[in-house]
Amino acid sequence: MEITQISHWDKPMNFAQISPDGHTVAFVSPVNGISQVFVMLTSGGEPLQLTTDEGDKITDGFSQDGAEIYYGRQVGRAEEWSVPTLGGKPKHVVTGTRVASSPDGAFLFFEGTGRNVVRSDKSGLNQEIIYTFGDKDLPVRRILPFPDGNRLLVINWNPVSEGEGFRAFVIDIAKKNAADLGDVPGDPQGVSWQIPGKSFLFSHTVNGLTNIWKFDLADKSLTQVTQGTGPDTSPMQDPNGKGLYIVNGKASGYLTAYNVRTKQSIDIDSENATQPAVSSDGKRIMYITAPAKDRNDLWVADIDGGNKIKVASGEHLATNGWTSDGSLLGFVDDQTGKPDKPYVAAADGSGARALTWSGGSVQNTLFSPDQKTVYLNSFEKAAKAANIWKEDSAGSTPVKLTDSCGFAFDVSPDGHYLLTLIDFGETVGVYQLSLADGKCTSLLQGVVTFGVRFARDGKSFTYAIPSPHDVTIYRQNWRDGKTIDSPQVALKLPFSFPLQNGGNAYDYAPDLSTVVYARPGGHADLYLLNQK
Repeated sequence: MEITQISHWDKPMNFAQISPDGHTVAFVSPVNGISQVFVMLTSGGEPLQLTTDEGDKITDGFSQDGAEIYYGRQVGRAEEWSVPTLGGKPKHVVTGTRVASSPDGAFLFFEGTGRNVVRSDKSGLNQEIIYTFGDKDLPVRRILPFPDGNRLLVINWNPVSEGEGFRAFVIDIAKKNAADLGDVPGDPQGVSWQIPGKSFLFSHTVNGLTNIWKFDLADKSLTQVTQGTGPDTSPMQDPNGKGLYIVNGKASGYLTAYNVRTKQSIDIDSENATQPAVSSDGKRIMYITAPAKDRNDLWVADIDGGNKIKVASGEHLATNGWTSDGSLLGFVDDQTGKPDKPYVAAADGSGARALTWSGGSVQNTLFSPDQKTVYLNSFEKAAKAANIWKEDSAGSTPVKLTDSCGFAFDVSPDGHYLLTLIDFGETVGVYQLSLADGKCTSLLQGVVTFGVRFARDGKSFTYAIPSPHDVTIYRQNWRDGKTIDSPQVALKLPFSFPLQNGGNAYDYAPDLSTVVYARPGGHADLYLLNQK
């Protein structure tokens, strides 16, 4: 097998997509911490940046004539945009996600509201529902039209779980039915056709090595395509028969603490670190490092990075909340093919014990002020949306509180309310859930963020809004379940960072004295594998 390096980008290269004529590749890469859309020639050369606005992007593919690139955002309203491949002004295409062009270029397919697979004309108008997934099905991550234009390969995935695995379906457009191909043990982010209509490619990690694998639709067999240490991602078969393009590279990233008073920064960790969770007193932090593709470590340290303690190791871990006195913390262990397992442990990692809940994927756990109750955010196959549960911290039968108020991010100091967030879709914004009567109330509509927290006195809450060059933290006065006046700027940071990076990408002390944020980096390049 002959391998040729095409690019010399040496930066992250995510969600790579090849044009129908095989001449260009679109991808996203961070600029000032925000994932922007780039395009480059498959013959090589310097990539061209196409977007500059706020919000981390995901490239979904090209128009059939290759003139436009479709992309969406990781957080915010469910909207798809397009930008000219040669550069120009982006335009709104449809309200939905995961746009794919039909082989003849006459139609667009995408996921609409309510887990509907929708067909429209190429302008986004004249929409028709092709298929509706049931309550037990997961959201759509990728749509690949068959070359005959009569069927769709649809990839469904779990947006909360960090583990590998997705489910594949073949939808008959005319009959409006779906054939279930079953679960596939791989990464749903970069699924692409190998032989259109017959086999598809994806990356898959086995024993710590990430390579490209093939799934055959006829017999549902799996075959390893690339060998070696990898990591190999974003497989793209050249339509002109040149071979297979892949992205090869390694992610990295620092976790940095910024002292607001001194305006000084300290790097807490450099081993691909993310998911910071600052304790309620602002003195300690827990975070995740990813020393290998299939291994995470959970650490606890002082807010300046001193006195580090490794709390746990696992295939995929996630930080959760602290108790108000900082004596206990929560974390999640996510193993491929198994339900997530939430744990409670002392701040030094001792005495770790599993909670009773075992329903699916856990996004976060929060402690009540008296530490007697744990609130869990979950995402489950049988649920239409995010769920919030509760159980006794000592162990009890979990009770579902709501499936219509987003994810909980903080508990009011009086223990009466959960501060919640809907971070994607048509109802994006900040909400609250009354624990007395279960009522969900909108507090701030249209706010695109990923994390809200109460001040320690419970009289206000704060949230962060990144722009391409800086981040503004707003304060909203609040009392007894009601907002007071309009949000005010509490802090403006002279740098930007993403909202998400393998989970939350930032956190800050309740008094805004310290902001901790991830600086994702790494290196990756485009390669051509001649398999003849």
